[in-house]
Amino acid sequence: MSIEVRHINKRFGGFTAIDDISLSFPNGGLTALLGPSGCGKTTLLRIIAGLEQADSGQVLLDGVDASSHHVRERQVGFVFQHYVLFKHMTVFENIAFGLRVKPRSTRPSEQAIRERVTQLLNLVQLDWLADQYPSSLSGGQRQRIALARALAVEPRVLLLDEPFGALDAKVRKELRRWLRRLHDELNVTSIFVTHDQEEALEVADQVVVMNKGHVEQTGAPAEVYNHPASPFVYGFLGNVNLFRGRIHHGVLEAGSASFRVPDHAQVDDAQGIGYVRPHDLEVRRYQPGGDGIAARLRHAHAIGPLAQLELVREDNDEVIEAVISNELFREQAFKEGESLLVSPRQLHVFVEQVG
Repeated sequence: MSIEVRHINKRFGGFTAIDDISLSFPNGGLTALLGPSGCGKTTLLRIIAGLEQADSGQVLLDGVDASSHHVRERQVGFVFQHYVLFKHMTVFENIAFGLRVKPRSTRPSEQAIRERVTQLLNLVQLDWLADQYPSSLSGGQRQRIALARALAVEPRVLLLDEPFGALDAKVRKELRRWLRRLHDELNVTSIFVTHDQEEALEVADQVVVMNKGHVEQTGAPAEVYNHPASPFVYGFLGNVNLFRGRIHHGVLEAGSASFRVPDHAQVDDAQGIGYVRPHDLEVRRYQPGGDGIAARLRHAHAIGPLAQLELVREDNDEVIEAVISNELFREQAFKEGESLLVSPRQLHVFVEQVG
């Protein structure tokens, strides 16, 4: 099923949660709504589900306006952050619940229910827990059962609100890989909400970055990471170093350093910020007159394949984070306290808007 929202607006008192958002979610795709707390992503998900009513705008399911349709009519499966399982029911009965409460005219036979639940237990690889109760399950197992229960009624759309938010980092990583494989098998149009950048970039086909009720950027994970459309997107998707200065005819003057920025050749003396990811910095020994920013190595964390360097600029005391290979770090034998030269391999510059 394809999903489209057009000009969705939603306010809670004086707070604007959603401000004129229009988006398309591809049929069979897995889309992440990504952004900080309070940006409107969960509100948008609930509006698509029919759990929340928009103040204005449309929700289209396969091109049909479903804005006035009750949640039951939308054929949506919903998985919440906190796995809301019925404690008094076995795992099997939890999954079967949605099928058993269907109207008599559409309710499957007992045999069909048993076959469907067994199939789903196998799908989520927990068939051996069918007779257990939720209290005996781990957090990751409960969330997989919650997902199986959402899938039992064969939804046309699967919506997940911070599905792994209550789990520890190791289980989260395992489950998000599992969700990706499961989605590839089922091919159900799915939208999940997360504030975890790594989760969105690893799992989704499409990422929608939201901020303060607006959409900042939409695109494939590689697109939004490598070509951020705004300073917010650049700063939100991973660690970043900021080099503040003035742009004049294609050159950014940032303290004692200057960088060519040909994309801004027409800019005439404006404030600008250069964004550089830690792994896009070249680090080498200091030489007087050498190109780059002189910085003192304050701390090095060299465990595993990468060395994380914390440097302090010598012209303004700002901190720079750089990541280089541990092999290069050992080869160069950089020592804490010594001066190094840091230069960006690629610099993404935004002109600051005044007012």
